[in-house]
Amino acid sequence: MNLLLLGPEDLVAPGRARLGGRRCVHVREIHRAEVGDTLKVGLLDGGIGSARVVRTDPEALDLVLGELDQPPPAKLPLTLVLALPRPKVLNRVLASATSLGVARIVLLNAWRVEKAYWKSPRLDVENLRQQRLLGLEQAGDTVLPELVLARLFRPFVEQALPALAAGTRCLVAHPGAGTPCPRSLAEPVTLAIGPEGGWIEPEVESLRGAGFTPVEIGPRILRTETALAALVGRLY
Repeated sequence: MNLLLLGPEDLVAPGRARLGGRRCVHVREIHRAEVGDTLKVGLLDGGIGSARVVRTDPEALDLVLGELDQPPPAKLPLTLVLALPRPKVLNRVLASATSLGVARIVLLNAWRVEKAYWKSPRLDVENLRQQRLLGLEQAGDTVLPELVLARLFRPFVEQALPALAAGTRCLVAHPGAGTPCPRSLAEPVTLAIGPEGGWIEPEVESLRGAGFTPVEIGPRILRTETALAALVGRLY
């Protein structure tokens, strides 16, 4: 946790915050903070600054806030369209995409996405929010990326995606595409990454029809989280 992220529910009085649960345990056991110590904090959807510990016990941590006047790091001009990963992978991918600075994440159905994935408790609203919060804490950010769930591939790609991707360079990661993924772009991008088994050809053609160009980063088939980091690092 590189940033202690505060929500409106943590503010108990003007300039004061009280934390319990996971964050309190982390500050006490990992940061080993004691009364009088200063911590880096940020307000969700707000600024970043510091806070001083004024009370700590096993149940709660009380802080006096300083000026939270530093802006969070800028988001990448990137919309990530991601075939829904396996539930075991979903949490890591969401946190990683958030920490990388992705501005918008779309979780999309695909032929190789098992129907059971959409029934996983990891798709609960609170878990989806929690994983993005963990990504913000890692990166020292305060602004959650937008999250969209698209359970039907074709209606989303044909009806919603063109408007969502308007004004951006549209790329679909597809091993064997023959066209290398571009590097070091200065323009907004909408990037589609398939399931670990890859997109099927009709899906690639549908994405082509929506204006997407298939690209690759080499012959190897990568895990979703590895492909995400490699592609984002290459693009920006």
